[in-house]
Amino acid sequence: MAGIYLHIPFCKQACFYCDFHFSVNQDKKTDLVAALLQEAAMRKNEIEKEQIKTVYFGGGTPSLLSADDIQRIFDTLAEHYDLSVLQEVTLEANPDDLTVAYLRELRHTPVNRLSIGIQSFRDSDLKLMNRAHDAKQALRCVPESVDIGIENISIDLIYGIQGLSLDDWNKNLQTALALPISHLSSYCLTVEPQTKLAKLVSSGELPNVNDDIAASHFEMLIETTEAAGIPWYEVSNFAKPGMESKHNSSYWSGEKYLGLGPGAHSFDGVKRSWNIRSNTAYIQQISKKVLPSETELLTHEEKFNEYLLTALRTRRGLSLEKTKQLCDDLKFSEIKETVRQKEQLALLNIQSDHVILTTKGLLFADAIASELFIIS
Repeated sequence: MAGIYLHIPFCKQACFYCDFHFSVNQDKKTDLVAALLQEAAMRKNEIEKEQIKTVYFGGGTPSLLSADDIQRIFDTLAEHYDLSVLQEVTLEANPDDLTVAYLRELRHTPVNRLSIGIQSFRDSDLKLMNRAHDAKQALRCVPESVDIGIENISIDLIYGIQGLSLDDWNKNLQTALALPISHLSSYCLTVEPQTKLAKLVSSGELPNVNDDIAASHFEMLIETTEAAGIPWYEVSNFAKPGMESKHNSSYWSGEKYLGLGPGAHSFDGVKRSWNIRSNTAYIQQISKKVLPSETELLTHEEKFNEYLLTALRTRRGLSLEKTKQLCDDLKFSEIKETVRQKEQLALLNIQSDHVILTTKGLLFADAIASELFIIS
């Protein structure tokens, strides 16, 4: 089975930390939706033998689409792809878009899961990040969504924000966990190049993210969610049992996915491709029936390294048996020795032939994985 990701590259305003592809100019929204429908038809043969398990509207801010637009996109997907076993249709949304009227309209579309970008319940944090919503909207949107009938709710929270104390972060977590959510995604604030946040830090208007404070936030996050019955299943993702994101889990399991829209990525098990990060160029090329994408064939080393990176970030962990099958004896001996050293440092445990990071180890997940990589 496979998933379909649709990138909706429009936002009301630019969050200071965001480096995803988006535009605050929505003049091309109608043309882009039309191009998206055309791309879906043009690429139907790429995964024609696959049943589609998940559809994910990401962005950008997909909740800027009307319910009619969402239904029209879904109707086109149904025309060209096998949706007979479809399980999960996620719409990323901002709290200020989720009015009762809009939620009622969404209820009549195939959307059965919301991923809401709350980020914080503190107005000072939201202002610092230049979010479009306020704390009242953040608090209101989750229960109203559930009342309307969309009960599978995930929310996003950011930690490591400048000025966010441990007590403030605890209040954010307690507020989130008191809401009727089934899933939480939580990320450390990252100062990405070419963003407004990077400029503010570079100019001294804001301090950089404090790594020690962020680490304390993360440790509290792991402990608090575990106690609340919504434990981590991937470094940045937490869910009630059985409510893990099916779409995102497919990424970490190496399953196929098709990405539609400007900036979207695709993977067919052998090669990876990505669309151009320009709304204008994307629309123009699609209108000429030209796919605006580049492709790379993944090497064995790249596949191996990607498996290590994704597996170590999950609670399932890294399978030593699978790792042994994917590399030669010398490399596997090196990996086992590195694993032994990290185990002595209490960064990981070995359980039923799987390498699973400890809470301490989760702070260094990517660094640990990189030590195990095949370097060509």
